Amino acid sequence: MARTVKLWPLLTGTIRYEKAISTRNRGHGEFIEAPILAYLIQTPNGRILYDAGCDYRKLVEPVLCEHYFGPMRPQVEPPIMGEGQRIPRYLAQLGLRPSDIDLVFIGHLHFDHVGGLCDLPGCEVHIQADELTAARSGMDGSVFADELGEANQWRIKTDEYVVTPGVNAIASPGHTAGHMSLFIELDKGRPVILCGDAADLSENILEEIAPGYCWEDNEALALASIRKLKALARRENAELWPNHDRDFFLSLPLFPTCRE
Repeated sequence: MARTVKLWPLLTGTIRYEKAISTRNRGHGEFIEAPILAYLIQTPNGRILYDAGCDYRKLVEPVLCEHYFGPMRPQVEPPIMGEGQRIPRYLAQLGLRPSDIDLVFIGHLHFDHVGGLCDLPGCEVHIQADELTAARSGMDGSVFADELGEANQWRIKTDEYVVTPGVNAIASPGHTAGHMSLFIELDKGRPVILCGDAADLSENILEEIAPGYCWEDNEALALASIRKLKALARRENAELWPNHDRDFFLSLPLFPTCRE
């Protein structure tokens, strides 16, 4: 394993939806085209994947696509994902296989973050206990029950913790019950905080706007997480990376270029 920490943003698809889903009480009737991102992190102690994108099969098989995504229209359109945007295809370009991933860190259990685990059999998966409990309740329409994982694959976590030296799990609940962000120290640049869906857009961060969907309608908790991430960024001189912001994504290195 190389000693340098490297971070690759992976575009696993795009999704068109009403902006109010990302910005609470703002953007009704306005549709945006958002990237669906995962991140590969290489550290001296192993490789970590943050999120896994969608289940490709649910998008390309018409019957499945209608079953899972038809009820979301017109506010959300089915994601668009090419074969080359599956996680194993990105790994192959780096000379890697799914078995070379040491763990998958799932920020939250919505379909566009966890569905791609079907392409990563046998990988160890980290998920927060509160997130899994809420997802299994059936009360969140963006969670697909068949994507909630194999018991022998998942490692249930509580609270914040060190994933590996220089990579820390940061609790950022609000959008979902157990949402987690990730703090990453780089060798050559400023630290990066992967916000996940605690902040879909730069607008969420800059103007402190909660996501449109908040677990149990707890806007205050979502705003507290945004402010917590901003405070951490100020303290550590870190960059905040929103998760579904097209313009921000276009400012990042184009794969296979990475941040170090």
